[in-house]
Amino acid sequence: MTNNLQVRITQHKEKINVGFTKKYSCNKLVYYEEHQCVYNAIEREKEIKDWTRKVKEELIKTINPHRKDLSEYFE
Repeated sequence: MTNNLQVRITQHKEKINVGFTKKYSCNKLVYYEEHQCVYNAIEREKEIKDWTRKVKEELIKTINPHRKDLSEYFE
């Protein structure tokens, strides 16, 4: 969850933060959701984190079946 997706994308692409994305070179944005309420965004993130990889992949396919890098829309 972030309140500035453009900054978060830059952090991932430049491997600024230590963690999962840096360790595994995850720097492609394939899915995101926007929420007006921070509470709702946090709850949704927790919900998705509990899902299996297969279910997450199905969710991604609903908006981005070709796994195009969506970060270009935030440059």
